[in-house]
Formats: sequence, C-alpha cells, structure tokens
Amino acid sequence: MEENSILKIVNRMVAASQQLSFHPSSPHCCTIELPSRTNCIEIMQQLRSVLFPGYFQLFEYSEGSIGFHVGAILDRIAINLKEQIRRGFCFTCSGEGDLQKCGSRAEDITGVFLNRLPDVMLLLREDVQAAYEGDPAAKSPAETIFCYPGIFAITNHRIAHELYALGVPVIPRIISENAHSVTGIDIHPGARIGRGFFIDHGTGVVIGETSIIGNRVRLYQGVTLGAKSFPLDEKGIPVKGVDRHPIIEDEVVIYAGATILGRITVGARSAIGGNVWLTQSVPPDSSITQGKESKASDAK
Repeated sequence: MEENSILKIVNRMVAASQQLSFHPSSPHCCTIELPSRTNCIEIMQQLRSVLFPGYFQLFEYSEGSIGFHVGAILDRIAINLKEQIRRGFCFTCSGEGDLQKCGSRAEDITGVFLNRLPDVMLLLREDVQAAYEGDPAAKSPAETIFCYPGIFAITNHRIAHELYALGVPVIPRIISENAHSVTGIDIHPGARIGRGFFIDHGTGVVIGETSIIGNRVRLYQGVTLGAKSFPLDEKGIPVKGVDRHPIIEDEVVIYAGATILGRITVGARSAIGGNVWLTQSVPPDSSITQGKESKASDAK
C-alpha cells in the first residue's frame, strides 16, 4: 500500500480510539502506563516457585539455601508487583487528586499481600493432598503439583483471590485468565473457596464471581457454578456485585457436566450427578441425578 493510504488509516484509527469511553486517557483515568500482562504472568511464575520450593526451578533447591533464594525472589516480586498494582489503579482512578496516592497504596497492598503468602502456602498444601487422595491415578502429591491442571488453576486462584480481596484492579483477572488459558478452568478471582479443594480433569469448569465453596469439595470436568439471571439497571445493563452464584457446602461432590445456577445452596455431603441441571437448593446428604432427587448418605 502507498504511504499516504497507510497514513489515512492511521488517522482514522486514532480518531476512532479517541471516541472510546474506556480509552485509558479518558478524563476518569490517569495517564500512567497500563499493567503488563507479561509481567503479571512472570510474577505468578515467581510466586509458584516460592509456594512450591524446588518444583519450579527458578533456583537450585537445597535445604540449606532455600531461605536465601526464596527471599531473593520475594524481593523481586515485591518490586514488580507494586509497579503493576500502581498501574492497575488507572482503571479505578477518579481524577488527579488520587494520583499521588497510587504509589503508597500499591506499596501498602503489596506488603499485606506478601504477609499472607505463608497462609496461602498452607492452603495449597491441603489442595495438593486432596488431589492426591481424591484421584487413584495419582502416584504421589508431587505428581499433582507438576502435572494436574486443577492444582495449577487453584494456585493461580489463591493468589488472585488475595489480590481481589485487597481491592487490586485488573491484576487478579490477568492471573485468573492465565490459568483459564492454560487449563480450561475458569475461576473468577472473587470466588471464595475453602480448604482441600480438588478439581479432577478440569477442562470446562466455570466458577462464578460470587460462588462460595466450602471445605473438601470435589468437582469434575465441565461443572458450571453460574448465574441463573442478571438483575438489570435502568439502562438494561446487568447490575454489578449482586450475589448470583451458588453456595456449595462442605464435602460436596459434583460430577462431570453438572450445571448449578443461581444463589442456591447445595447442602453438605451431597452428590450432584453428571449433567444435572440444578436451579433449586438441596438439603445436606442429598443425591441428585438426572430426573431423580433423593436423600442418600451412600451417594458417593
């Protein structure tokens, strides 16, 4: 194409970009650089290496040097994460008055987040144990750490959820969507997930933003914890922040392809069969299969 033709296209694209209400240079958004997806994924890789020391080799593992190497990586994470959080505030900036506070806010949040990592580490140990005990094909807990998509996805989620709970914009979604892309497991960072969580196989699992999942819950591939409907505002746009996803109580098993919709409760120790479509709450110790509902303690 001629240079003049390219210039005309460029001018039209620049003009079109300026009309976008979500353009990062709009009056309600600051002018700092946007977060880097590449850097956020790199931070997640670094976090994975310190949450599972010796498994993901950013350093040579030995008992004597682990503290030194973990400390060095955490220093790098602190610097990089603070910068990405600072950039992420661009999406929630309300005007020039907030700009001077972004750096200190990002530093405070980063400090709180890093202090929570030991607790996240302990949660992940229980997730790994649940995967090993829940799958007869698993030969060792280490195998689940290296190989299982469910462990990859829940690791990303535990990190993304901590950042989400601290009010960090955008970064949690980048981390969760990285896991979605790699594993096919889509967990919104807002979902609250208890201890000893296990997703077997995993492909096609969807867990919505306001889902609450108890302890020792097991899901199989293709399970959806979704919304049944969306309340709309006066413009016909779905209202944000409404509790619209299921509550799954402790020790529930949900088999492949089940779809559970709306703010309903699945009682503790229940089993939801494959391909079930569920839109009503069920009591504890229930067994739900296609076309059949019963109370059965031996359902699992």
